[in-house]
Formats: sequence, structure tokens, C-alpha cells
Amino acid sequence: MEAIHILQLGEEDWNNIFALPQWVQLDYAAHIEGSLMEKSYDMCFLDRSPREEEIPLLFRAIRAYTLFITEHVEMDEGTTWLCCSRKAQVIATEELPEFLAKETKYYFARPYGGKLQLTDLSIARGFEGSVKWEGNYGVVLEGDFGEEFRQAAFWRYNTPLEQGQAVDLWLEYSKDSSVSISFEITQFAYGGTEEIAHWSFDEKALQQVICLDSMGSGAAFLSVSARGSGRLCLNALHQRKSRGSHGYFLPGGERYVSSQREEAFCYFDPGDLKPPLCVYFSGYKTLQGFEGYYMMRGMGCPYLLVAEPRLEGGAFYMGSTEYEGFYVDMIRKYMTELGFTADQVVLSGLSMGTYGALYYGCDIKPYALLLGKPLASIGNVAANEKHIRPGGFSTSLDVLMYQGKGAGERGIQALNDKFWDKFEKTDWGNTKFAVSYMLEDDYDRDAYQMLISHMQSEGVEIYGKGLHGRHNDNTNGIVSWFLDQYRRILDEDFGRGNEKNPERGFWKKKRKNPGRGFWKRKRKK
Repeated sequence: MEAIHILQLGEEDWNNIFALPQWVQLDYAAHIEGSLMEKSYDMCFLDRSPREEEIPLLFRAIRAYTLFITEHVEMDEGTTWLCCSRKAQVIATEELPEFLAKETKYYFARPYGGKLQLTDLSIARGFEGSVKWEGNYGVVLEGDFGEEFRQAAFWRYNTPLEQGQAVDLWLEYSKDSSVSISFEITQFAYGGTEEIAHWSFDEKALQQVICLDSMGSGAAFLSVSARGSGRLCLNALHQRKSRGSHGYFLPGGERYVSSQREEAFCYFDPGDLKPPLCVYFSGYKTLQGFEGYYMMRGMGCPYLLVAEPRLEGGAFYMGSTEYEGFYVDMIRKYMTELGFTADQVVLSGLSMGTYGALYYGCDIKPYALLLGKPLASIGNVAANEKHIRPGGFSTSLDVLMYQGKGAGERGIQALNDKFWDKFEKTDWGNTKFAVSYMLEDDYDRDAYQMLISHMQSEGVEIYGKGLHGRHNDNTNGIVSWFLDQYRRILDEDFGRGNEKNPERGFWKKKRKNPGRGFWKRKRKK
């Protein structure tokens, strides 16, 4: 298990007071100095009130949701600002021994999330019904599964489980009400067939994420059992390093799930509590988690990371009315918490992320949209797989089947219209567009020109930069221009480039409801 690095500021060294688990490396400091903060810490505990000169150092070094304060900390103006910006949690001294021993393991530095390959799923030999593979979206089993639970499908390769490291599992599936399922996990010792443990989860248990804390190091055999008669569709089995009750992927990461078991994730960092709120939609990625963490954290302002794990690397943030509502709700939730209006919001993304930024920009109507390699006509992206980009982005065909409900011309047009109908009805009069695009893009070549031609609003400011190449030929150039525009908007339009030491003294400036009461929330147990 990887080490958890903790910084403790206080009058007494906790190394001499508490029995710390072997994975904890605690650095005690009576005073905070710049050289000490060069080290990266996973958690920080304040057992005394920080001095004014220590607050900027702590702000730069501490990640949101990883700051804990005891009752020995007095909430003056500067400390209040720090606790608001770092989403601090109050912890009682009597809770410290148990928390340090049991909960610190969830604050590891490197998150991991992935999906077991659908190609590694095998159908049980005893099943005699029909089997239909729907691209990389899922496999449909239809027929009689029997009156008693018996294996219907299993994953050919075992999943490693490490002692002390919990794993979150989420089974994405749909079925007829006449079919019942259970999810089975059997752990074996490495290098042998000795069974260490067995778990069985019924449908009630599967309504929640399964947090599996292994009995020791070993490998887990995963399978699905079924009974009854009808249709069962297995879409995906997601596995992630668990944060326990402390979030998803990152401490503080939030998860939304629809009635169809589709997931959406977001991560909010209040930054310095000053406008704007920068929202970044992750691009296509098979390794699940949030994209752009360090990039957005470096901006200094409040930011929201958005991600979705459907299909192979994302399904372009579209879905049912229920599912699409998640993204609008999460953005507006943090606009409200910060006290920001739409003209204090910037939506952004690269490639697949541009679709999310544009699509939900229609709802938010932000101050600016920053886009790199924009994709808008997703039906055309899939159609280009046949002649222009054979084998280049086969997931686009899954997106077409999944979102367009068909692979023919009608499905292609329906998927294109889903975006443009919404875009054309939006009043963009108060929004600024900054777009970097590829001139020979083999995904959606006309996206930039169509954004201009479909714009129905007056007074819109649009500027772009075209680079020669196909969609993935010059990502570095696209990202470089994207970041330049981000810095320009933050500096020129929001006045964030005027201070040499931007963190110092922020709490002394008047703000409208700058996160009132953040520090009063107790730590979740």
C-alpha cells in the first residue's frame, strides 16, 4: 500500500502521541516555511490557528477536501477564508486516533478507475438462449435462465485485490422485471486455488456502489448469476480504487447516477473564491477519472471538473432528460454556492469535452466558451468512420447506436439535429467564443464554420485559430493556444493578472457570500 503523506501544524508532534498505521508518514511542523511546502502532502491537520503569513503557503500546498482542523483552531478572518477555499472539515480530538488508523488510507495520491473489457466477458456454457453483442456497448442475453440462480456470464481474467486497498465496483446493466440477478465475487490466494472469501450481492445491494475491502492480497473471480426468463443486458463493470466515504476518484469527487444506472461525476475546488467559475469537461479517456486537474488548479480560481465513464471512453455527455439534468444541476449548484451569475462562468473542454461545454452552455449561457478541437455534429463523426477515418475512432459507432438509436442516415441526422436544434434556439448575445480547431479535422471538419453559420444571436464575439492537420495531429498546439486564451480571459476580463501574490490578503476583500459556513460542516462519518 502506498504511503500517505500528512502535514501536521500544532504545538505537539502527533508522532509522539498517536499510534500511526504503517502507511502514514506524518511531518510535524511548529511553524510553516516555504521550504517545507515544497513537498507534496495528501492531507493536512491544523491543531493551532495559522498565522497570516502561513495562510498563502497552506493555500498553495493543500488540496481541497484534505484539510482538517481541531477545536484548537480559532476562526479569524484569514483562517475562515482558508477553510472555505480548501473545504476544511472539523474533527474532534477524541476522533483522531480512529480516523488516523482507519480513514487515512483513502487519501492516496494516485487515483485509478477503469472498466473491465467487454471482450473479456464470456457467456456461461449452460445458457441456451440467444446472445447478441451490441458493439462495445453491451451484450444481450435473452431466454430461460432457470428457476434457481446459476451462472450466466463471467469475466475471463481475474481482478487483483491488494490487502489494505479497497475497491469500488459498479455493474452497469438493464433487464426485464421477470429476470433476477446476483453479482458473485470469489477471492483466491495468489498462485493457488485456495478460496479466501466469497461475496454475493443481490439487486438491492447492487443499487449502491460495492466497496470491497479484501481479506488479503489475492485475485478475484467475477461473475453474474441469473434466474427467470427474459432479457438481460450487461453493459459494463467499472472498478476504481475506493475513497470510502470521502469521494470518487479524488477526495470530494461527486457521483450522480440515473435510474438506468448511468453515471456522471464532478469535482469542485473553490480556489480563491473569486470569479470566474471555470468548468472543464473531460475529453475521451479510457482511464476513468477527472481530466485537467493540475491545469485547472493552476488557474487559482474556482473550478469544476466534469467527467463521464460510459461506453469505451465517454458518450459525449448526452442521454435521457434525467441524465442530462445532472450536468446542469452540478454547474448551477456551485454557481449558487459561490454566489456567481452566468456572466461569471467559463465553460471549456477539448475534443469530446467541447461537446459537453457547448451543449450545456445552451442552458447556462456563460460569459465565455473555450474550445479546443470542437465536435458538434456527432452523427457526422460516426459517419466519417466508414470512408474518411476507417478504424480511427470506432467508439463513434457505439455512440451513434447508443445516442442516435440507429446506424443509418436517419440516426446520423437525428444525432446531428439533437445538438444544432438546441444551439440555434439559444441566445448567445452575452457569450464569448474562443476556438482552436484543425483545418483537416477527420472527426468533424466543419464544426468551427457551422458554429458561426448556425449562430442566431447578435453581438456574439467569436475568434478562432486553425492549425493544419487531422483531429489528433497537433494536440500540443491546440492545448497551447487553449491555455493562452484561458489566461487572457482571466487576466483581461476578470482582472486576475494584476497581483504578484494573488493569494495574499484575499480574505480582506469584500465578497458576496464567499462560501459562508463552509467550515461549520462536520466531517462525514
